[in-house]
Amino acid sequence: MSEVENAKWYVVHTYSGYENKVKADIEKTIENRKLQDQILEVSVPVEETIEVRNGVQKAVQRKMFPGYVLLNMIMNDATWYVVRNTRGVTGFVGPGSKPVPLSDEEMKNLGINKEEIVIDAEIGDTIEVVSGAWEGTVGKIKAINTSKQTVTIDVEIFGRATSVDIAFVDIKKM
Repeated sequence: MSEVENAKWYVVHTYSGYENKVKADIEKTIENRKLQDQILEVSVPVEETIEVRNGVQKAVQRKMFPGYVLLNMIMNDATWYVVRNTRGVTGFVGPGSKPVPLSDEEMKNLGINKEEIVIDAEIGDTIEVVSGAWEGTVGKIKAINTSKQTVTIDVEIFGRATSVDIAFVDIKKM
């Protein structure tokens, strides 16, 4: 069993309105301290809703859990310390000071199911994007991130090659 398979989802309580700031700060710390293999994903789940203001319909993203940030991580002293000492974090959700991971059932209820998608492509293979914002784009795979279920390809934007992440479900091998 690899380390990544020991990762579980934890919930962190934050000051209201600080969710995105906490997410950004934790992601910056992950990069600075090279913890990418221990804290795999930081998430502020949002849902798309329609608001009507002054008779005008507008699509807005609303936080599903205001005051909370979800983390897919391997719990150890280092990761606990990093998250717990991030400005805006009031603590992990769990009894006392012991963080309790979300169960698979709870993850399913949140709409975050961890059904792994396996792709038969590898770095260097040419793929076509079959859905999403980059539909119709063809590119060579530069990287594969199995925990986030994405591949990285270069696309041309304003005459320059720019790396973008595309979900496994949105690609097909050529």
